[in-house]
Amino acid sequence: MKVFDIHKRIFDFVLNALKQIKYVPQTEENKIIINQLIRSVTSVGANDQEADGVSSKRDFIHCYTIVRKELKETKYWLSLLSELNSSLKLRLEPSIKESDELIKIVSSIISKAALPS
Repeated sequence: MKVFDIHKRIFDFVLNALKQIKYVPQTEENKIIINQLIRSVTSVGANDQEADGVSSKRDFIHCYTIVRKELKETKYWLSLLSELNSSLKLRLEPSIKESDELIKIVSSIISKAALPS
């Protein structure tokens, strides 16, 4: 069953992506990508939480625009790890798919929030 609370869903996505890191071989290339992945995925969660506490529509849209940007970056790093480490393709595929879904959901949230009240 899919979780529809966006904050819970993003938290679960971030947590799962961080848990996947322990399965990535510690090559020089992977270490750099892992560092970038940690930065982008934790930013997704932090900006989602910040958006939940803002006082204006403008700030809300700004925070979720950052969430979307960081989700796209996270998807890139996950995809790169998957391509560089073929043994991880099946393990990382659900996270890559979830990042796609979250990008669509967050884009919709931004569009709806930008509508005149």
